[in-house]
Amino acid sequence: MATFDFATETPRITSRPAVATRVVNTISNVYRAWKNRRAFYRLGDMSDAELADIGLTRADLHVAIDVPFGRDPTARLRAIATARAETVEDLARKVV
Repeated sequence: MATFDFATETPRITSRPAVATRVVNTISNVYRAWKNRRAFYRLGDMSDAELADIGLTRADLHVAIDVPFGRDPTARLRAIATARAETVEDLARKVV
């Protein structure tokens, strides 16, 4: 076997695990998005007081659900809650 023969065989051998990894990652991401979306829908069953305890409002749920199916609505909720918490902390600092 010449060096040239080995060099031409290598890309074909190494491309299969890369494709398999991408397929597994895609399936994993879809499953995670589906699971998080189910958890997101359970937030809709909570009362307004319970949502306020975790730093959300019912309007936040309506904003976050507008993301496409492949994206995670809980990540959008996290961004909304973090922005609101930072704003409240900034206001509290100004009062003191």
